[in-house]
Amino acid sequence: MLKVVIDATPVAPKPSGVGFYVFNLICALDTLQSSENFQLGIVYQPGLKKWLSRDFSFPPALKHYSYKHLMPLPVRISDLLLDLNFSPSLSYFEKYFDYPDILQGTNYSVYPCKNTLRVMNIYDLTFIKYPNYVDSVVKNYKEKVKRCLKWTDLVLTISESSKQDIVKYLQINPEKVYVTPLASRYHSNSVSPELLESLEIQAKYDFSKPYLLFVSTIEPRKNINSIITVFNLLKQNYKVEHQLVLIGKKGWGYEPIFSAIASSPWRDEIHHLDYLSDELVALFYSKADVFVYPSHYEGFGLPVLEAMTLGAPVVSSNTSSIPEVAGDAAILIDPQDPMQLAESILKVISDRQLRQDLIDRGKARAKLFSWERTARETLNAYRTII
Repeated sequence: MLKVVIDATPVAPKPSGVGFYVFNLICALDTLQSSENFQLGIVYQPGLKKWLSRDFSFPPALKHYSYKHLMPLPVRISDLLLDLNFSPSLSYFEKYFDYPDILQGTNYSVYPCKNTLRVMNIYDLTFIKYPNYVDSVVKNYKEKVKRCLKWTDLVLTISESSKQDIVKYLQINPEKVYVTPLASRYHSNSVSPELLESLEIQAKYDFSKPYLLFVSTIEPRKNINSIITVFNLLKQNYKVEHQLVLIGKKGWGYEPIFSAIASSPWRDEIHHLDYLSDELVALFYSKADVFVYPSHYEGFGLPVLEAMTLGAPVVSSNTSSIPEVAGDAAILIDPQDPMQLAESILKVISDRQLRQDLIDRGKARAKLFSWERTARETLNAYRTII
């Protein structure tokens, strides 16, 4: 029986980004074990603080898995060993994974095991293509990734766009790169009529006013300053009645975005909401007049898929992976052109038929993506190297 071990270290109590993908992949693979005849194990590394206090407990979301392996080294130290090129010494830790057939490193690295096939996730190449959009930690990914590629048997990524970038910028054989698309955390019925009233009370927001919505980390790569510029223009020139709602944690380089909000004549109609529960975010998606996502660069563009799943018409970028996700179910614009963004938003809020058409096409498009599909594609990828 095929033995697979996946690095579950990125899984956090409130998973987002890589942790969200890893958690959902593990859950979906877990349900396929018996029918697909493989054994799933997970490996977890404590953070430095937990390691120093000798706390080697697994996160609650991972405790019920049967085959759990602890890597007795904090992430910071193992990353340091990779950075300092002490890679051979890390192969010693293969025994802590119980010598699986496949080890999947889920966060831009994988250990150099001697008797195990090594699979590495690379989600996007922001740190190479747009270093001005990442913090100092992520800027250092390039050398670590290149070093790990020396012993990596297979790379997993999340879109054809990212695959093209990986092949081009890292000079990898395209046959070694396999695409496993993501899926939404929601279903089309995630906000049922029964839930609606209680969620609206929890949200403490006035839903009587229509709004434009953005959901993601508040950071420069997401092009939020353009959204604010366009919102000001729509208010001034077209007297639109809409509010602007931005949902997401403050990320790297968020300060200029909040300066733009503060200097807007309509700042009282721009609302930033920090990390919300999945249910509350779903409520905001489902009641938005338009979901606006003019990001400069995405490995996948999960918020676009979430918005389509929950019936929000989407205006997004025509760059990187977003056209793959959106298909013909969104209006796609040049993220460098604020007037295109303004005109597209105006079309959606003023044309009821267009808006409904985008909603219907978005829901149909979203049905093509599921975590079961992601898990099956991952298994198919493993089988290309066995």
